[in-house]
Amino acid sequence: MNYIKHLNATLVEMYGDDRLLPGHISLYLALFFYWNLHRFPDRFPVNRRELMRMGKIGSKSTYHRLMRQLDQMGYIAYAPSHSPVRSSGVGLSRDWDRNGTLMERSRSIFEAYCPTGVPATIYRKTYQTFKRPLEAKPESSSEVLDFFREKGYRQEEALKFFHHYQAIGWKAGGKAPIVDWRAAAHNWMLKADEMKTAKGGSGTGTGDRDHLKVRTQKDYGEPL
Repeated sequence: MNYIKHLNATLVEMYGDDRLLPGHISLYLALFFYWNLHRFPDRFPVNRRELMRMGKIGSKSTYHRLMRQLDQMGYIAYAPSHSPVRSSGVGLSRDWDRNGTLMERSRSIFEAYCPTGVPATIYRKTYQTFKRPLEAKPESSSEVLDFFREKGYRQEEALKFFHHYQAIGWKAGGKAPIVDWRAAAHNWMLKADEMKTAKGGSGTGTGDRDHLKVRTQKDYGEPL
């Protein structure tokens, strides 16, 4: 069951159905929600109080009228129990998916407003990527720790980074204010990895050398 395809196809069907009122649509969406929770069986039990609350329906008579009308219009198959101890059952129609392709029917909705097809703004809103806003500094060390953990960086470097820039007022080089602390964190880790590589390099390099220690045995009893 492709519930996204089903819901889209049903909403397209509702677009051209002038018999429907807002109450019909809100109740159908409430039914769809509970149908989803029951994993889309052919029929599922319904609770009137929950449906009225979800569909924002204020009276029992309105609820029962809308259920009967949705059944008569073919959107649902309603089986009222007429019993206070037994739940009523509802099945949602699956016919809309078979009534032409969804793309063709969706396109017909927009042709009245845009002869060339679906407006470009629909695509821009649908496919635009989420961009995290730039932040000059983190709210706390916990945010930095979470960021470093997310990127797979060492946690001890997260605390070093936070306390270093916290001490100098979140300024690059102690002068210019930082625009994006996450970018500064990436740069911090690049430099930290370079330093680690230099210190752990081969014997030909000097990165691992402690200049306070000598590597040769010197005889201090020998005259200069």
